[in-house]
Amino acid sequence: MTRERRPRDDRVWQAGFLVGSALGVAATIVGRRMEQSARRGLVDWPVAERFAVGRLRGAPGALSRTQLAATEPLYAETMARIVPRLSEALGTELPGVVGRSGVVDRAGWVRANSAAFAAMIGRIEGALLDQILPPGGGIGQASVALANRWIATRQIGLMLGFMATRVLGQYDLALLSAETTPGRLLFVEENIRQVAGSLGVPLSAFRTWIALHETTHAFEFEAHPWLRPYLAERLERQLAAFSAGTKGLPREMARRIGRALRGEGDGEHWMERLMSDEQRRLFRETQAVMSLLEGFSDYIMDEVGRDLVPDVERISDRFHARREQRKSGFERAIMRLTGMDMKLEQYKKGERFVAAIAAAGGPVALERLWAGPDSLPREGEIDAPGRWLARVMAG
Repeated sequence: MTRERRPRDDRVWQAGFLVGSALGVAATIVGRRMEQSARRGLVDWPVAERFAVGRLRGAPGALSRTQLAATEPLYAETMARIVPRLSEALGTELPGVVGRSGVVDRAGWVRANSAAFAAMIGRIEGALLDQILPPGGGIGQASVALANRWIATRQIGLMLGFMATRVLGQYDLALLSAETTPGRLLFVEENIRQVAGSLGVPLSAFRTWIALHETTHAFEFEAHPWLRPYLAERLERQLAAFSAGTKGLPREMARRIGRALRGEGDGEHWMERLMSDEQRRLFRETQAVMSLLEGFSDYIMDEVGRDLVPDVERISDRFHARREQRKSGFERAIMRLTGMDMKLEQYKKGERFVAAIAAAGGPVALERLWAGPDSLPREGEIDAPGRWLARVMAG
């Protein structure tokens, strides 16, 4: 009986071997293709952009292209009025800035910023991908990497969509670009109209007030050519240090983000907890400069606005009260996750600092703020302007 079954058993064994080999080859091919696909990046940016734009379709106050185009001359007229006044108040010319402004809807803001996000993440994703998917990792690790990309793509899309409903204006400057072309002013008209309506203030006056803030950012960078490379160099060093120390980072990042979303912490931002001492020092230097940039613009928009914006005090009071309003749990979580909570703190600290400098030292002190890197506030000086005055103005 055994001898009679052997040829059949051999054929079954041979068939199984062939099928197993075929499956092995197929799995290898599929694994390689999955690995190649996974190594294309941490985020599928076109999908993230479409996801963000899709979430905006139900946002209130959407405007048609015709309505947006109709506001372009209004902003051009506003800019033509405020640029000479800003140039006079700040003691410098801002050539060409009027022609580099434009009106966008929320989706337009997403498209303008997704490329900047992609360029920044592109500086570190190679090192992160090596942690998630080492070469030859096979189907298992490729599947994990593809799942991570699916999740990250939708998280980025969610954040872009959320931020697009909050931003009013932006001085769009590519800090990490090799080109040194000036930035462009963007005004998100849908949000500007929504906020003006919620505050109960005249739309035209509110547009002018916001334009003052963003045009002051143009002054800060374009009148002081040293500022852009100063910030870019620190950002480059932070990204380089971040990508060099990625071992175990994805798991630690997930843990820190979870704590941030739950509102847990000891006063230090979740981003800082992921940093080395050198990264944290660079980060805090950068945050001090960002506080100065935002605070200076807030201060100027109110000072110059007294002559340009009707009832500027009421607009300013209502707008700042709106910033302090208690947000929903979802909004607070997203703001912690995106770092927007730090930006709101930058506004408050920066404006208090600049106001104190102006009160103590007048226009001369305000001008010294932009004399060069040594005049920028150092760690701790944003909260103690007297220390800055003693260090910078004593001589």
